[in-house]
Amino acid sequence: MSKVKIYAKAIIIPLLIGGVVGFIISKAIDYNSLEKPFLAPPSIAFPIVWTILYLLMGISYGILDSNALVDTSINKIYYWQLFFNALWPIAFFILKWRFFSFIWIIVLAILIIIMIKEFYEKNKVAGLLQIPYLVWTLFATYLNLSIYFLNK
Repeated sequence: MSKVKIYAKAIIIPLLIGGVVGFIISKAIDYNSLEKPFLAPPSIAFPIVWTILYLLMGISYGILDSNALVDTSINKIYYWQLFFNALWPIAFFILKWRFFSFIWIIVLAILIIIMIKEFYEKNKVAGLLQIPYLVWTLFATYLNLSIYFLNK
């Protein structure tokens, strides 16, 4: 498979998952009606940031795949974190399980840390490209817990 096709597939997968989840939760998003903590960004920031993060995620995976560095371990951690990423907004917005979502996002952050470590061991750039994703997820963890307490 050509490098262009490898990168295209690697980028399309997280963007598609994010887009489908965004569509599924779109009618249930109640962010603007919630009490929010200090530093809470405006709702318009989320689709912009997530699009960038999904692009970085795909590029990062594409770097590994295009250099034949993807193995079972890489695939497991990558797809597990995508699974946890995709289900968090469903739990938070559709089901309104705010505390459960907080626990879920902690697990997601742990998976991202493991992914960064494994990607970095294969290719430093691939690992480093995931750091914004971790930072945003940790910020989202703060938002999640704060929203839980402010809206009990």
